[in-house]
Amino acid sequence: MSVKWLEWAQRIQSLSQAGLAFSKNGYDIERYEELRTISTEIMQEHTGLEMEKLKDLFASESGYQTPKVDIRGAVFRNGQILMVKEVIDGKWALPGGFCDVGLSPAENIVKEIKEESGFEVVPIKLLALLDLKKHGNPAQPYHYYKVFIQCGIVGGQAENGLETDDVRFYSENDLPELSLARNTETQIRLLFDFLRDPHKEAVFD
Repeated sequence: MSVKWLEWAQRIQSLSQAGLAFSKNGYDIERYEELRTISTEIMQEHTGLEMEKLKDLFASESGYQTPKVDIRGAVFRNGQILMVKEVIDGKWALPGGFCDVGLSPAENIVKEIKEESGFEVVPIKLLALLDLKKHGNPAQPYHYYKVFIQCGIVGGQAENGLETDDVRFYSENDLPELSLARNTETQIRLLFDFLRDPHKEAVFD
C-alpha cells in the first residue's frame, strides 16, 4: 500500500541524511538540516507524534541511509507455527527483530528465536524477502525489508524472554491477535504455503 506523504518524507529524510554525511560546505549543511526538519514536520502533521521525538529519531541516524532489515523465523511443529506474545503491545508475532551488525541473517534468527522463545533451532530455508511498502504493513517512519527464514527445532523448550511473555504454536486458521508492525496475517499465511509445498520458491520484492 502506497502512502505518498510517507514516501515523500522518507525520500527527503534520506537525501538530507546523505547530504549531512558527505557535504563539507557549511551552507549546504544548513540546507540539508532544513530538509531534515521538513521531513519531520511532514511526519508530525500526519502522525501526531511529538516533534522532539521525531527529531531524536532521525538525529540518531548518520551516514548514507539504507533500508532497515527485520528478520523473522518460521518454525513449524505438527502443522502449527511458533509465535511469541510481545510485552510491548500484548500481541503476537513470529520470533525475530532487527538484524544485529556483525551477525549473518542465519546467525541473527537463531539468536532471536532462542532469546524470545527458548527454542534452539537451525536455519533451513529462506522463504521470503519483502519490501514492506508493497505488502500492506502499517505506515512506518523508515523503509524496511523483512526477511522470513524457516527453521527447525533441535533443542530447548518454550520459555519467555525479556521482550516476550508467552510462547505458543498456532494453526493457520486459529491465529491470535497479531502485532501488525511485526507481521500481518497475509505474511503468516504465505509462510504456511511453504509448509504445504516444500518445493515452493522463495518470494521476494
